[in-house]
Amino acid sequence: MQNPIHFSKRSRRAIIIFTITMIVVVLIPRFYFLINPPQKFTFSQTAFQKEHYKNVEFKKRERKQYFKKSSKFKVPRAKFDPNKYREADWIKLGMSPKQAAIILKFGKRGFYSPEDLKRVFVISDQFFNVIKDSLIFPSKPAFNKFEKSEFEVRKVAKIEINSASEEELLTVKGIGPFFAKQIIKKRTELGGFINKEQLLEVWKFDQEKLDIISPNISVNSGLIQKININTATVEVLKAHPYIRWNIANSIVKMRAQIGTFKKIEELKKSVLITDEVFEKLKPYVSVE
Repeated sequence: MQNPIHFSKRSRRAIIIFTITMIVVVLIPRFYFLINPPQKFTFSQTAFQKEHYKNVEFKKRERKQYFKKSSKFKVPRAKFDPNKYREADWIKLGMSPKQAAIILKFGKRGFYSPEDLKRVFVISDQFFNVIKDSLIFPSKPAFNKFEKSEFEVRKVAKIEINSASEEELLTVKGIGPFFAKQIIKKRTELGGFINKEQLLEVWKFDQEKLDIISPNISVNSGLIQKININTATVEVLKAHPYIRWNIANSIVKMRAQIGTFKKIEELKKSVLITDEVFEKLKPYVSVE
């Protein structure tokens, strides 16, 4: 009977070569690491100690510099009234000439308590703690109700915003160069302001700013520049902030049909002009 598992001579040779190759592949790495063993990582305690020592020394130097810096402030030799101190006196306590000048500037209002002095931004908590036990303050003068305050004596003239120049608007507290330009720009677009509340339509203008400037401004609605709806073109009409193109076109077409407008209320015949739109337009249009 013939053997079912039969390899030719050529096949047996191939199997032997493959087996030898696999053995060599497996054993070569083992022999390599046997001859050249990998180096083990060793923790260098000395290097760690050096790094730790370096960090400790750095922190010590920082603390030394901090206390050296804090020692620049000197305790006053005697109790003193900060209202009577001159620039040279503040410098002797450790303030710079610039800081001393700022303290004197704030001192014009008078220092009547530790809180008043601490409000001066150049006086740090560290400096205040050095001098606080040496401070003495005068009594705050009582307000005489029969004396008129600076604000009562000074009369502020109201600025009429429909005729005011940019320079005049800048005199109003709360209006800077940016808003002066924006107010004039909006005034030109509208043809004038009807009331103060229209200032809220000015870009970036808000209720808080309106409340600030309101007592110092007035509005003369008689200075409004009106548009004659019997002669104005579509281009002129649509240039107004309250008149969209379709409304401007509607007004011109209505005028062509009826001839001329006899009164402003005739605009309400247009389906595009609601009561709300009409009330906004009414102050800015005329029939003559």
